[in-house]
Amino acid sequence: MVRATRLCEESASCSVCWCAEGRGEMRAGVVTGRTRGKAETAGLWGVPRSSHNPRPCSPSLTPRPAPSSLPSLSTPPASQTVKKVIEINPFLLGTMAGGAADCQFWQRNLGVQCRLHELAHGTRISVRAASKLLANTMYSYKGMGLSMGTMVAGWDPHVGPGLYYVDSDGQRTRGRVFSVGSGSLYAYGVLDARYKWDLSVEEACELGRRAIFHATFRDAVSGGTVSVYHVTEAGWTKVSGTDVGGLFYEYYPKPGDHPCHGSDPI
Repeated sequence: MVRATRLCEESASCSVCWCAEGRGEMRAGVVTGRTRGKAETAGLWGVPRSSHNPRPCSPSLTPRPAPSSLPSLSTPPASQTVKKVIEINPFLLGTMAGGAADCQFWQRNLGVQCRLHELAHGTRISVRAASKLLANTMYSYKGMGLSMGTMVAGWDPHVGPGLYYVDSDGQRTRGRVFSVGSGSLYAYGVLDARYKWDLSVEEACELGRRAIFHATFRDAVSGGTVSVYHVTEAGWTKVSGTDVGGLFYEYYPKPGDHPCHGSDPI
Protein backbone atom coordinates (compact mmCIF):
# COMPACT_ATOMS: atom_id res chain seq x y z
CA MET A 1 0.00 0.00 0.00
CA VAL A 2 1.43 3.36 -1.01
CA ARG A 3 1.28 6.09 1.61
CA ALA A 4 1.22 9.85 1.20
CA THR A 5 0.97 12.72 3.64
CA ARG A 6 -0.84 15.96 2.92
CA LEU A 7 -0.56 19.31 4.67
CA CYS A 8 -2.88 22.30 4.43
CA GLU A 9 -2.02 25.85 5.44
CA GLU A 10 -4.33 28.76 6.04
CA SER A 11 -3.44 32.41 6.52
CA ALA A 12 -5.21 33.04 9.80
CA SER A 13 -4.69 32.49 13.47
CA CYS A 14 -5.47 28.80 13.23
CA SER A 15 -3.61 25.66 12.22
CA VAL A 16 -4.67 22.08 11.73
CA CYS A 17 -2.81 18.92 10.79
CA TRP A 18 -4.08 15.44 10.11
CA CYS A 19 -3.42 12.25 8.17
CA ALA A 20 -5.81 9.83 6.57
CA GLU A 21 -5.04 6.48 5.05
CA GLY A 22 -7.13 5.41 2.09
CA ARG A 23 -6.90 2.38 -0.10
CA GLY A 24 -4.08 3.66 -2.21
CA GLU A 25 -2.16 6.11 -0.09
CA MET A 26 -1.83 7.93 3.18
CA ARG A 27 -2.74 11.59 3.45
CA ALA A 28 -1.95 14.41 5.83
CA GLY A 29 -3.22 17.98 5.70
CA VAL A 30 -2.10 21.34 6.99
CA VAL A 31 -4.07 24.55 7.10
CA THR A 32 -3.01 27.97 8.27
CA GLY A 33 -4.53 31.37 8.81
CA ARG A 34 -3.67 34.89 9.80
CA THR A 35 -1.39 35.74 12.71
CA ARG A 36 -0.36 38.68 14.85
CA GLY A 37 2.99 40.11 15.87
CA LYS A 38 2.36 37.52 18.49
CA ALA A 39 1.10 34.89 16.13
CA GLU A 40 -1.94 33.59 17.95
CA THR A 41 -2.43 30.69 15.62
CA ALA A 42 -3.93 27.28 15.74
CA GLY A 43 -2.47 24.08 14.41
CA LEU A 44 -3.71 20.58 13.93
CA TRP A 45 -1.73 17.59 12.82
CA GLY A 46 -2.57 14.00 12.14
CA VAL A 47 -0.65 10.88 11.18
CA PRO A 48 -2.04 7.77 9.48
CA ARG A 49 -1.74 4.31 10.89
CA SER A 50 1.48 2.42 10.22
CA SER A 51 2.95 -1.01 10.77
CA HIS A 52 3.55 0.07 14.38
CA ASN A 53 -0.06 1.19 14.74
CA PRO A 54 -2.25 -1.25 12.81
CA ARG A 55 -5.55 0.13 14.08
CA PRO A 56 -7.44 2.67 11.94
CA CYS A 57 -7.10 6.32 12.95
CA SER A 58 -10.01 7.67 14.93
CA PRO A 59 -11.43 11.12 14.09
CA SER A 60 -9.71 12.70 17.08
CA LEU A 61 -6.39 11.08 16.26
CA THR A 62 -6.19 11.70 12.54
CA PRO A 63 -2.99 13.21 11.17
CA ARG A 64 -3.61 16.44 9.24
CA PRO A 65 -1.48 19.58 9.67
CA ALA A 66 -3.13 22.98 9.16
CA PRO A 67 -1.67 26.24 10.51
CA SER A 68 -3.01 29.77 10.25
CA SER A 69 -1.03 32.72 8.90
CA LEU A 70 -2.43 36.01 10.13
CA PRO A 71 -0.06 37.93 12.43
CA SER A 72 -1.35 40.77 14.58
CA LEU A 73 0.77 43.36 16.32
CA SER A 74 -2.02 44.41 18.65
CA THR A 75 -5.78 44.14 18.27
CA PRO A 76 -5.98 44.34 14.45
CA PRO A 77 -4.15 41.72 12.39
CA ALA A 78 -0.82 42.94 11.03
CA SER A 79 -0.98 40.88 7.86
CA GLN A 80 -3.06 38.24 6.10
CA THR A 81 -0.28 36.92 3.89
CA VAL A 82 2.14 35.39 6.41
CA LYS A 83 3.22 31.86 5.53
CA LYS A 84 2.19 29.81 8.52
CA VAL A 85 3.63 26.64 7.03
CA ILE A 86 7.41 26.93 7.25
CA GLU A 87 9.31 24.92 4.65
CA ILE A 88 12.22 23.62 6.72
CA ASN A 89 13.68 21.61 3.84
CA PRO A 90 12.29 19.71 0.83
CA PHE A 91 11.12 16.88 3.12
CA LEU A 92 10.09 18.66 6.34
CA LEU A 93 7.34 21.17 7.09
CA GLY A 94 6.60 23.11 10.27
CA THR A 95 3.65 25.19 11.42
CA MET A 96 3.57 28.49 13.28
CA ALA A 97 1.70 29.31 16.50
CA GLY A 98 2.75 31.70 19.23
CA GLY A 99 5.40 34.29 18.39
CA ALA A 100 5.82 34.64 14.64
CA ALA A 101 9.47 35.70 14.93
CA ASP A 102 10.31 32.83 17.31
CA CYS A 103 8.69 30.23 15.08
CA GLN A 104 10.31 31.50 11.89
CA PHE A 105 13.78 31.90 13.38
CA TRP A 106 14.03 28.61 15.24
CA GLN A 107 12.53 26.50 12.47
CA ARG A 108 14.96 28.01 9.99
CA ASN A 109 17.68 27.25 12.52
CA LEU A 110 16.37 23.67 12.54
CA GLY A 111 16.82 23.61 8.76
CA VAL A 112 20.49 24.47 9.26
CA GLN A 113 20.91 21.69 11.83
CA CYS A 114 19.22 19.22 9.49
CA ARG A 115 21.61 20.15 6.68
CA LEU A 116 24.63 19.76 8.95
CA HIS A 117 23.37 16.32 9.97
CA GLU A 118 23.06 15.35 6.31
CA LEU A 119 26.61 16.48 5.57
CA ALA A 120 28.03 14.70 8.62
CA HIS A 121 26.19 11.38 8.17
CA GLY A 122 25.56 11.22 4.45
CA THR A 123 21.80 10.72 4.83
CA ARG A 124 18.87 12.99 5.47
CA ILE A 125 17.63 13.37 9.02
CA SER A 126 14.47 11.61 10.18
CA VAL A 127 11.38 13.50 11.32
CA ARG A 128 11.85 12.04 14.79
CA ALA A 129 15.43 13.28 15.05
CA ALA A 130 14.59 16.70 13.61
CA SER A 131 11.79 17.24 16.12
CA LYS A 132 14.17 16.16 18.92
CA LEU A 133 16.77 18.71 17.81
CA LEU A 134 14.12 21.45 17.94
CA ALA A 135 12.88 20.31 21.34
CA ASN A 136 16.44 20.27 22.73
CA THR A 137 17.01 23.80 21.45
CA MET A 138 13.74 25.04 22.98
CA TYR A 139 14.51 23.40 26.32
CA SER A 140 17.83 25.21 26.50
CA TYR A 141 15.90 28.51 26.26
CA LYS A 142 13.09 27.47 28.60
CA GLY A 143 11.85 30.32 30.80
CA MET A 144 13.51 33.01 28.67
CA GLY A 145 10.34 34.41 27.14
CA LEU A 146 10.06 32.46 23.89
CA SER A 147 6.55 31.80 22.61
CA MET A 148 6.25 28.93 20.16
CA GLY A 149 3.91 26.03 19.52
CA THR A 150 4.81 24.20 16.33
CA MET A 151 4.22 20.92 14.58
CA VAL A 152 6.91 19.20 12.54
CA ALA A 153 5.74 16.86 9.78
CA GLY A 154 7.60 14.84 7.19
CA TRP A 155 8.25 11.41 5.74
CA ASP A 156 10.82 8.88 6.88
CA PRO A 157 12.02 6.07 4.58
CA HIS A 158 10.96 2.60 5.83
CA VAL A 159 8.74 4.24 8.48
CA GLY A 160 6.30 6.53 6.70
CA PRO A 161 4.81 9.85 7.77
CA GLY A 162 5.83 11.40 11.08
CA LEU A 163 4.11 14.14 13.09
CA TYR A 164 5.41 15.83 16.26
CA TYR A 165 4.30 18.74 18.41
CA VAL A 166 7.07 20.89 19.93
CA ASP A 167 6.65 24.00 22.08
CA SER A 168 8.85 26.67 23.64
CA ASP A 169 9.06 24.74 26.95
CA GLY A 170 10.83 21.88 25.20
CA GLN A 171 7.80 19.60 25.25
CA ARG A 172 7.81 17.11 22.38
CA THR A 173 4.90 14.80 21.64
CA ARG A 174 4.31 12.38 18.81
CA GLY A 175 0.73 11.95 17.66
CA ARG A 176 -1.72 11.49 14.85
CA VAL A 177 -3.74 14.69 15.34
CA PHE A 178 -2.83 18.02 16.92
CA SER A 179 -4.62 21.36 17.06
CA VAL A 180 -2.77 24.45 18.26
CA GLY A 181 -3.69 28.12 18.47
CA SER A 182 -6.65 30.38 19.06
CA GLY A 183 -8.88 28.75 16.46
CA SER A 184 -7.92 25.17 17.21
CA LEU A 185 -11.07 24.17 19.10
CA TYR A 186 -13.30 25.23 16.21
CA ALA A 187 -11.19 23.21 13.77
CA TYR A 188 -11.29 20.21 16.10
CA GLY A 189 -15.09 20.29 16.05
CA VAL A 190 -15.21 19.94 12.27
CA LEU A 191 -12.47 17.31 12.16
CA ASP A 192 -14.02 15.17 14.87
CA ALA A 193 -17.37 15.26 13.11
CA ARG A 194 -16.21 14.60 9.55
CA TYR A 195 -12.97 12.65 9.71
CA LYS A 196 -12.76 9.05 8.52
CA TRP A 197 -9.58 7.01 8.43
CA ASP A 198 -10.16 6.01 4.79
CA LEU A 199 -10.68 9.49 3.31
CA SER A 200 -9.63 9.96 -0.29
CA VAL A 201 -7.05 12.60 -1.18
CA GLU A 202 -9.74 15.00 -2.41
CA GLU A 203 -11.93 14.40 0.65
CA ALA A 204 -9.02 14.96 3.01
CA CYS A 205 -8.05 18.23 1.31
CA GLU A 206 -11.63 19.43 1.47
CA LEU A 207 -11.89 18.49 5.13
CA GLY A 208 -8.81 20.57 5.90
CA ARG A 209 -10.17 23.58 4.03
CA ARG A 210 -13.56 23.32 5.73
CA ALA A 211 -12.04 22.95 9.20
CA ILE A 212 -9.92 26.07 8.75
CA PHE A 213 -12.79 28.00 7.19
CA HIS A 214 -15.01 27.44 10.22
CA ALA A 215 -12.12 28.27 12.57
CA THR A 216 -11.53 31.59 10.79
CA PHE A 217 -15.25 32.36 10.81
CA ARG A 218 -15.55 31.88 14.57
CA ASP A 219 -12.13 33.18 15.66
CA ALA A 220 -11.65 36.95 15.37
CA VAL A 221 -7.89 36.71 14.81
CA SER A 222 -8.00 33.97 12.19
CA GLY A 223 -8.43 34.49 8.47
CA GLY A 224 -6.58 34.99 5.20
CA THR A 225 -5.93 32.06 2.91
CA VAL A 226 -5.96 28.29 3.24
CA SER A 227 -2.86 26.62 1.79
CA VAL A 228 -2.85 22.86 1.24
CA TYR A 229 0.37 20.84 1.17
CA HIS A 230 0.86 17.22 0.16
CA VAL A 231 3.80 15.32 1.65
CA THR A 232 5.00 12.02 0.24
CA GLU A 233 8.22 10.04 0.32
CA ALA A 234 9.42 12.24 -2.56
CA GLY A 235 8.96 15.42 -0.50
CA TRP A 236 6.24 18.02 -0.10
CA THR A 237 4.29 19.92 -2.74
CA LYS A 238 1.82 22.76 -2.36
CA VAL A 239 -1.62 21.74 -3.62
CA SER A 240 -3.65 24.94 -3.37
CA GLY A 241 -4.17 28.31 -1.71
CA THR A 242 -7.74 29.53 -1.24
CA ASP A 243 -9.06 32.75 0.29
CA VAL A 244 -11.42 32.00 3.18
CA GLY A 245 -13.77 34.76 1.99
CA GLY A 246 -14.38 32.86 -1.24
CA LEU A 247 -14.95 29.64 0.68
CA PHE A 248 -17.85 31.23 2.55
CA TYR A 249 -19.80 31.78 -0.67
CA GLU A 250 -18.78 28.34 -1.92
CA TYR A 251 -20.14 26.60 1.17
CA TYR A 252 -23.10 28.95 1.67
CA PRO A 253 -24.29 30.38 -1.68
CA LYS A 254 -27.22 31.89 0.21
CA PRO A 255 -26.04 33.70 3.38
CA GLY A 256 -29.26 32.68 5.07
CA ASP A 257 -28.12 29.05 4.91
CA HIS A 258 -25.40 29.71 7.50
CA PRO A 259 -26.47 28.81 11.05
CA CYS A 260 -25.20 32.18 12.31
CA HIS A 261 -27.44 34.15 9.94
CA GLY A 262 -29.74 36.37 11.95
CA SER A 263 -33.35 37.14 11.11
CA ASP A 264 -35.89 39.59 12.41
CA PRO A 265 -37.92 37.70 15.05
CA ILE A 266 -40.89 39.99 14.53
